[in-house]
Amino acid sequence: MALLFRPLCLAVLMSAARQPQLPEVTLQTGDVVLQTSKSSRSALIRKASASPYSHVGLVERTKQGVFVLEAVQPVSRTPLATWVKRGEGGAVTVLRPKGLSAATLEKVVTVAKAHLGKPYDARYRWDDGYLYCSELVVKAFEQGAGVTVGKQEVVKSLHLSKAELALGPKLGIDPEQTLVTPASLVGDEHLELLAEQVTRVK
Repeated sequence: MALLFRPLCLAVLMSAARQPQLPEVTLQTGDVVLQTSKSSRSALIRKASASPYSHVGLVERTKQGVFVLEAVQPVSRTPLATWVKRGEGGAVTVLRPKGLSAATLEKVVTVAKAHLGKPYDARYRWDDGYLYCSELVVKAFEQGAGVTVGKQEVVKSLHLSKAELALGPKLGIDPEQTLVTPASLVGDEHLELLAEQVTRVK
């Protein structure tokens, strides 16, 4: 039995060695992280933007750990591990700002932190009283670094059916209003795609 067991163990170890190792991404302050959230609106957001992304946040790396600043209910500073677990499959896409100094990225994060505690904006309006996830990220870069990321899009131009658009006013969403989707940040000229749908971030 022992003679049979040894070759089996060796085969298992060799097979494991041949398996591709998933990259591990070390996040930095100012990185933008996206995920497929498990929220009740996730499917509609993904459909509207024709993308896998329904939630986005801003990374803050500190001596106490890594956090994600995010507009949920309310705007929060969430430990990275907790944030990752809330996404489908724990997969994260990482965007890194181009050409911004560490000091400038700290200012971006400071702007985002100034909104902590504010309620989530389920109507997706562009004001500072209530905030939705991509709005928080866009305003942090605009006010902290003077850089505009993402793209304003008219609601009725998104990938929504007539029935879905008709439901908008009942939810307080005007089909003529503009918003920024999490997906519009991907491919932005100011953000480099560092890692796509990885499951190991720290």
